[in-house]
Amino acid sequence: MRDYKKEFEDRVAFIKKLVEESHVNGIVFGNSGGKDSALVGILCKAACDNTVGIIMPCSSARNFGSDAEDGRKLAEQYGIETRLIDLTPVREAELDALKDITEMTDHSAANIAPRLRMTTLYSVAGSENRLVAGTGNRSEAFVGYFTKWGDGAYDFNPISDLTVTEIYEFLRYLNAPASIIEKAPSAGLYEGQTDEQEMGVSYADIDAVILGKEVSSPGAEAEVLRRHNSSLHKLNPAKTFA
Repeated sequence: MRDYKKEFEDRVAFIKKLVEESHVNGIVFGNSGGKDSALVGILCKAACDNTVGIIMPCSSARNFGSDAEDGRKLAEQYGIETRLIDLTPVREAELDALKDITEMTDHSAANIAPRLRMTTLYSVAGSENRLVAGTGNRSEAFVGYFTKWGDGAYDFNPISDLTVTEIYEFLRYLNAPASIIEKAPSAGLYEGQTDEQEMGVSYADIDAVILGKEVSSPGAEAEVLRRHNSSLHKLNPAKTFA
């Protein structure tokens, strides 16, 4: 297990230095009520008092319910300024406009919300001279479980090297709200969606493959590697001519 006291101190120092060198007024992050955004919010607030978390529900009932509630719990416990914006009408307007030029797949439609959220964060950041904090972890990056130019976009990410197992360990060390730690992780992209169900593999097996350990489920390693190989375009820089 990592030394989370030292991890906390080192990551806070990293963020403090970045804020100072960037000559910004503060930080903004998407406060989804989930495990990753919780850890990022705690670290950023400890490093920069002018940290704002934006709660951005979009269509999914869970967004408006338990996720928003957990986001508020986190903000209250750690003194993080919170703002809320309902992106549902924006998503509906985009889908309505798109129907005139293409037939949307369910996958493409699901990715609209993460991209709208990142547009929102950068609009706030640009208007208030803030940095956008990313909230992606190592496990999800390895299998490409993020939206390109959505939650995969940010100015810095203080947790990108941590597996999901380590995210939970860190949150327990920091005494984060139990409701965030105990609920099934979900991007809330549609009703009933959970991350592990959508990926078809558990976070435990993803972490095992990353760390070279034995997986618990037959075929899990092959599925993790298949997802990794098929998502390399999301992990590598965009192609350019020169």
